[in-house]
Amino acid sequence: MAALRLGASCIFLIVELVFPQGIDVDSFLTEYWQRKPLLFRNALPGYQCPIDPDELAGLACEADVESRIVLERVGKPPWEVWHGPFEESHFAALPDSHWTLLVQDVDKHVPEVANLLEAFRFIPAWRIDDVMISYAADQGSVGPHVDEYDVFLYQARGRRRWQINTAPTPPDAHIPGLELNILPRFEAEHDWLLEPGDILYLPPGVAHWGIAEGECMTCSVGFRAPSAHEMAASLADWLLEHRDSRGRYRDPPLHTQAASAEILPSALDPIRARLRQVLELDEPSLRRWFGHFVTESKPHLPIEPRAEPISEARLLAKLGQGVNLERDSYARLAFTQADDATTCLFANGEEYPLAPSRRDFAVLLTQSTAFGAAELAAWLEQAGCRELLTRLVN
Repeated sequence: MAALRLGASCIFLIVELVFPQGIDVDSFLTEYWQRKPLLFRNALPGYQCPIDPDELAGLACEADVESRIVLERVGKPPWEVWHGPFEESHFAALPDSHWTLLVQDVDKHVPEVANLLEAFRFIPAWRIDDVMISYAADQGSVGPHVDEYDVFLYQARGRRRWQINTAPTPPDAHIPGLELNILPRFEAEHDWLLEPGDILYLPPGVAHWGIAEGECMTCSVGFRAPSAHEMAASLADWLLEHRDSRGRYRDPPLHTQAASAEILPSALDPIRARLRQVLELDEPSLRRWFGHFVTESKPHLPIEPRAEPISEARLLAKLGQGVNLERDSYARLAFTQADDATTCLFANGEEYPLAPSRRDFAVLLTQSTAFGAAELAAWLEQAGCRELLTRLVN
C-alpha cells in the first residue's frame, strides 16, 4: 500500500458532532478533554455506521485484522479471551448472551468507516489511533476496567448501559490471572443508557463498564497515548540511527587504586560525556523524532512500496485525465514547522523536508482525504512538489 493512491474518490459525507446544549468545542476542550466524562445525546444526526454485524464478523475472519472475542463465564476463569482470525465455527459455538466481538482499526480496513473520524478533527489528527468496533450479544461486555487513553464511544446499533466511576484507581487494581485487566470491585457513580446516535466521551483513567441491553454495536474512536517507556525506547533508537555513535570507551587519566575492581567516579566521566553527545535532545531533533514516531505504521498495518512504480509523467497524465489522488486508509500523515520556517512532512515514519513556501502544500496533503488536479494545480507547477507526490504514490 502507498501513502497516496490513484482512484475514483470515495464520497465522504460531512459528519458533524453536535455538542450538548451550552457546550461548544472550546468549552469542551477546556472543561472536559482529559478531565471528565461527557454524554452527547443524538450526537451525529443523520450518520449511520457503514458496517453491519455480519460484515464485522467477516472482518474478524481475515488474517491481517486484529480481533478478539471476550466471554463472561460463570465459575473460573470468570472471563475468557479468544484471539482471531476466527472461523465460522467459532461464532456458531458462542452462547446466546454475555459475549463481545472487538475488531481493531476498522477505519483502515473499511475506508468508509474512516469518515466517522471527521467529526473529531478538533483534536489534532496525529493523536487519533483508530476506530475499534464491537458487537455484543445481550449482556455482553468486557468487564469493568480503566483505559489510559481518551475515547469517544458512539452507539451505532442497539442500546448499551455505561456505568462510570471517576475516583482514582490504583494501577495494580485488577483480578489476577486474567488476560484482561478487570477491576475486582466496581461501584457506579454515574449510570447512562446510550441509544443509537449517542456518544459518551471518557478521559483517561476513568473506570467504566459497558453492558449491552439486547444486541448492540459500538464504535470506539480511540487516541494514541504512548507510554514514557515506549517514547524513550523509540527516541533512543532514532538518535542512535541519526547521530554519530561511533567511538569506544577511553580511560580518563589513570592512577593506581587500592581495589582494582572498583568503578571510580572518574571512570564515568567519559561515559557521561559520550552518551550526552549521542543522546542530547535539541529542539530540531525532538521535532523530527516525534513526527517519525507518531506517524509510524503499526507492525500489522505496513505501508509497502507500489508493485509497479509510476513515473512522474504518468502520474501527471492520470491527474490530467481526471483521476484523483486518495490518501490510503493505512497512511498516517503529519507535518511540523521549524524555527527557520522549514516545513517537514511525515508519512508513515518517513520524513520529507519542504521549503518554507510549501507549508500550504503540507496542509493540503495532511488535511484532505482526496484531491485532484484542480486542488493541486498551483503545486504541480513546482518540480519539488511533483516529485514528492510521485514518491508518496510509489
